[in-house]
Amino acid sequence: QAQLVQSGGGLVQPGESLRLSCAVAGWSLESHNIGWFRLVPGKVREGLACFSRNNGMHSYADSVKGRFTISRDSAKNTVYLQMNKLRPEETADYSCAIDLINRYGNTCSMWSDDYDHWGQGTQVTVAK
Repeated sequence: QAQLVQSGGGLVQPGESLRLSCAVAGWSLESHNIGWFRLVPGKVREGLACFSRNNGMHSYADSVKGRFTISRDSAKNTVYLQMNKLRPEETADYSCAIDLINRYGNTCSMWSDDYDHWGQGTQVTVAK
């Protein structure tokens, strides 16, 4: 069954780091663009980072640039989001998602509407 299975997440203190994983089954990450998003209750889902399929280019939201890193392990068909210097306001549900039709070719999108299938989500809480 094709799916995205997330792991990682949890409770960390401000300034600490966390790595999220998104294992993809049924689709190849080398054939599809993939992104990471987060959702705070009452707010719009925010695109954080995305990884382009063929050329491996990355894009980041300004809010996380320099602190978060998206990476891909093709052998494991898994994408990661390394999050450093986390802030309390970044407490949210984090999800990975895959663009099954590659709407913009080799350029990944930061818009959630451009993604078709989602991981189950994982809660990240940043608090003392």
